[in-house]
Amino acid sequence: MSLIKSISGIRGTIGGKPGENLSPLDVVKFAAAFGTVISKDQSNTKIVMGRDARQSGPWISDLISATMRNLGIDVIDLGLSTTPTVQMGVMHHKATGGIIITASHNPAQWNALKLLNSEGEFISDQVGQEVLKIAENEEFVFVDNKKIGSYTQDDTQIARHIEDILAIPMVDVEAIKARNFKIALDAVNSTGGIAVPILLKALGVDEKNIFGFFCEPNGQFPHNPEPIPENLTFISNEMAKGNYDLGIVVDPDVDRLALICEDGTMFGEEYTLVAVADYVLKHKKGNTVSNMSSTRALRDITKKAGAQYFASAVGEVNVVEMMKANQAVIGGEGNGGIIYPDLHYGRDALVGIALFLSHLARSGSSISRLRATYPNYFMSKNKIELTPEINVDKILKDIQEKYKKEEINTTDGVKIDFEDQWVHLRKSNTEPIIRIYAESDSATGVESLTKKIIRDIKEIIYP
Repeated sequence: MSLIKSISGIRGTIGGKPGENLSPLDVVKFAAAFGTVISKDQSNTKIVMGRDARQSGPWISDLISATMRNLGIDVIDLGLSTTPTVQMGVMHHKATGGIIITASHNPAQWNALKLLNSEGEFISDQVGQEVLKIAENEEFVFVDNKKIGSYTQDDTQIARHIEDILAIPMVDVEAIKARNFKIALDAVNSTGGIAVPILLKALGVDEKNIFGFFCEPNGQFPHNPEPIPENLTFISNEMAKGNYDLGIVVDPDVDRLALICEDGTMFGEEYTLVAVADYVLKHKKGNTVSNMSSTRALRDITKKAGAQYFASAVGEVNVVEMMKANQAVIGGEGNGGIIYPDLHYGRDALVGIALFLSHLARSGSSISRLRATYPNYFMSKNKIELTPEINVDKILKDIQEKYKKEEINTTDGVKIDFEDQWVHLRKSNTEPIIRIYAESDSATGVESLTKKIIRDIKEIIYP
């Protein structure tokens, strides 16, 4: 069974039975439910939609468009686009909502519908629950022929998105141009292959210095599309040849950004946000936010800048909520997700690239030397698989009790903060596993901490 329904949307593998995989029937039912929710008590309802380059995208897009129009909703289709571009497109068109057709970092056989509110932000838990209920009960009514919504295409939004990025005062085109960067780009054959080269040229990077790998938006991912080190061996090896100043990697919907140093080593997905935040805090006073599973390095540089750091529950919607509550000037997630609120409240690799290149250009250093200026933490991301009958909540409570003398946060699972390291345990909502995130100031420290927590869990299960 590979169909996951949640408050943020619906995600699954293509083909198979309705209700078990992402079938045409599931797409129509879920789109109809969302359309019903956003058009309630609304007149002149319109929706902005766009998709990444997955091969299932066109037919899913057609189904969503037809469904929305038959609910009386006008459709503005951005076609091949990025998640942040669709988010900004909702705001530009003053739409009632948005749908992004992308399974983000999942492999090519997956696709999904991500749902946006009228602010271009992911829908709330309350709205998500309502969508799920309406989809389950099929509580939607289609309009007659005279009230069918309109359909228009808009291929200008990526350019508009980039124009808005260039208008940010701390984006320094002249400094970037002066450094004459040579950049390698891995866009995993999705829409980053469209958007990122346009952005780089607009930022002053000479076209002949942009070396694109896997930039054809055909949806044929050349490797697992999640931009983590084990999936980036090709560009890492290419960078190690010494022909480039930095490498840029984005995921299929361009909301995550990974960077590669000039010698082929990883800048570290956790440190994308750290570097961008460092640059922003040098120009604007304010607080920062990341989720509880992100590196302590953001907290460190925030304190150094005389500001406050706040940790949210995991998930973009939670990060955004805490950013708003604490007037954060920068935030995001440790997976390479940058949220710059002066542009919009959404993870955006494009604005991340612009801010990072400005930072690197003004620093006058190489990317590896810039990385060396930040606190060096070591992170481990693991999971322990359990059987369905095991009470995961009890395990987390027992762990909390065992370490009650330490600083504990139960906002999202159980996070235990020690003096020089931390561990965060979260249960999955879809399968019987506990995810274990840990960080320490040494590689041996994080390995030792992870092993200790796994032993603790096993002792609770098998006393």
